[in-house]
Amino acid sequence: MSRPASTKPTERFGNPAAQRLFARERTDLRFGPLNVFLLIAIFAAGLLAHLSLHAFTVAAVAVCLGSALVLAAVFRLTQAWEAVLILGTADCLVIYLTLRPESEVLLGTVLLALLVAPSVQIADQWERAVLLRFGRFRGLKPSGPFLIWPVVDEVARFVDQRIRVSDFSAETTLTADTVPVSVDAIAFWMVWDAEKAVLEVERYEEAVILSAQTALRNAIGKHDLAELLSERDRLGGEIQTVLDEKTSAWGITMQAVEIRDVIIPAGLEDAMSRQAQAERERQSRIILGTAETEIAEKFARASEYYRDNPVALHLRAMNMVYEGLRQKGSMIIVPSSAVETMGLGALGGLTAFGRGALEGRPPDAPEPEPTAAATEGSAPRR
Repeated sequence: MSRPASTKPTERFGNPAAQRLFARERTDLRFGPLNVFLLIAIFAAGLLAHLSLHAFTVAAVAVCLGSALVLAAVFRLTQAWEAVLILGTADCLVIYLTLRPESEVLLGTVLLALLVAPSVQIADQWERAVLLRFGRFRGLKPSGPFLIWPVVDEVARFVDQRIRVSDFSAETTLTADTVPVSVDAIAFWMVWDAEKAVLEVERYEEAVILSAQTALRNAIGKHDLAELLSERDRLGGEIQTVLDEKTSAWGITMQAVEIRDVIIPAGLEDAMSRQAQAERERQSRIILGTAETEIAEKFARASEYYRDNPVALHLRAMNMVYEGLRQKGSMIIVPSSAVETMGLGALGGLTAFGRGALEGRPPDAPEPEPTAAATEGSAPRR
């Protein structure tokens, strides 16, 4: 089976020089707005000097200004000394062939612009520039403008020393109790030594993220699902400690690691929900049974007081009857044993005597029987 064609520039160009030119992972310099301004200003000054010495021609103006714009755009995109040398040489050739023998001023202008414009570099307040000369480390440049030697110097990296945040995750990782989970987390880290970060690690951003993912998977495998759900802060602290021990040698420190989310399978989530519901029902029944036990204990203690104190028992019985009879139309059903024990019969007689007195008849008189008219009147109407 034939091997598919590679789309990576490093595989299309076997020559190391071609790889360095077409597949660069970093730049030699930073060609910013100030560099573009210097380049165009130098070309404009050279054009004025050329017109002061030679007659005005449209070709001279077009070649000079066109060269300035093209070189500024290409240098802005490539930001490599190879592009400066190749395009600068081509531009000199075009100017010489177009304006000879009156091209000496513009040729000098091109050389001056190629040497001066890219040599002025600016680092932002939060950055440190790693400077290499002939491929060897020459030092760190602080924030602000600084100069580099053309061609022989290169700014390998502008290192951001602010606190950064990177998100990472561990998908379908087994916990200590063999539950597959997916965990999302974020890490706060910063570069405190730009020299170590650039010279000792090829791509330190990628190294930090991959190390964080590995540490997260290891931490998940050492803990149960319940610990992952309830002790996220402790898990993040363990990961942060492991990562800080590894990245300190790279000039990088881990500020904190936070667990954002723990995703469990849908079936397990449903089972855990049912388990929690059953546990709450069990707790409610236990609470109800405990309340019943406490009530029974209170009743047993009250019976001991009433057993040795009949007066208190009678008073309690009278209170119960009063509470039941003060509502209109209420009816009290009392066991016969309670009537004999607490003397509710006499109490009931007293109550009946009071009602008879209010109705104007003797207490021992029988209840009047309903008349026929009353019976007919009480019959339901059709």
